[in-house]
Amino acid sequence: MDLLKKGELFAKKKHYGMVVKDSTIPYSKHLEDVVNRLKSLGVIDEEILCAGWLHEVIDKTSTSFDDLFEQFGSKITVLVSSVSKDPSLTRKQQDAAYVKQIKESSIDSKLILLCDISANLSDLKNTKSSKSKKLRILKQKRHYLTAIKNDLIQNSNYPKIIPLIETINDILKKWGQRRIFY
Repeated sequence: MDLLKKGELFAKKKHYGMVVKDSTIPYSKHLEDVVNRLKSLGVIDEEILCAGWLHEVIDKTSTSFDDLFEQFGSKITVLVSSVSKDPSLTRKQQDAAYVKQIKESSIDSKLILLCDISANLSDLKNTKSSKSKKLRILKQKRHYLTAIKNDLIQNSNYPKIIPLIETINDILKKWGQRRIFY
């Protein structure tokens, strides 16, 4: 079995029965959306695409760093862990540590995070969250994207990053939020 299929099946098994918070969207659909966005940017590296399938397996399931490493090796595990929050910290500490972590992460990790943010914001309209909660999510995702945007934009290997950020800006505008400037 090829690596990408192995990652997809592993992620679907680990997220089986889960739905995106406050919605009826199957979690596997969110993961597929992230991978499809990576592909639309021109990502062909199987390890990056595999990490796209697995990007929330540490955060949202009982899978540990070691479990992932055993199944998928170093590069994929590092990519996934670099977009995972530290659950041992308080929410406020978690956010500050996460921003620092993603700023220092590889461009590959930032691509995964960009696609995750895009998928999350696109799905926001389909959630049952209150308007104030949706606005908090929008602001948080905007904050994360602002932290990594310069590195993303300077990466000439993926010219479709700007159109994806513009799509995110359209969503931000609909919610009365400031756009991401680049």
